[in-house]
Amino acid sequence: MADRTKAILREPFRAETWRRTAYVVLALPIGLLCIPLALFGGPAARIQRGLARRLLGLETVAPARTGPLALAHALVSAPLNVVAATITLFFWMVVVINIGYPLRPDNNYAQSWGGPTLAGAWAVHAIGGGLGFLLLTPWVVKGFNKLQARLISGFLGAGRTGLLRSTGFALAVAAICVPLSVPVIHQL
Repeated sequence: MADRTKAILREPFRAETWRRTAYVVLALPIGLLCIPLALFGGPAARIQRGLARRLLGLETVAPARTGPLALAHALVSAPLNVVAATITLFFWMVVVINIGYPLRPDNNYAQSWGGPTLAGAWAVHAIGGGLGFLLLTPWVVKGFNKLQARLISGFLGAGRTGLLRSTGFALAVAAICVPLSVPVIHQL
């Protein structure tokens, strides 16, 4: 039990967590760039496999030919990448704005949770929003990465095992998260 607790507490501070976060953020613009690249026969599959290899450590054996599969991957992964980037950036923003609560320009601590003192408001925000999201966000990112890696392996790798199930699951996650992301986007 102590090892699990240590792992949970260390996760936000590991370099791997930040590489995973970088992948979630970069997968969206690079994936969108790969749509026209794939349409015109460019190196879309190689670019996306390279990004996954560099940031996720995902070694994917390139098939003899990816052609339409690179386009399919770029199109199928786009909704998931939008949702993953939105949620990840929002969660990390929640960490920063709650731990740095006294620095917020809209800081009306007398009327906020934990008020009427600044110390009370800061404690409530830093522990509830800051620390809570600090410990949760790496695991959410890891979940998105696992699904993104399955799509890369299925579409852009040599094997197609579980591709249909992974595609369906990715689209379902995106469909569920889109309505949940709308209030998040409105808060930005």
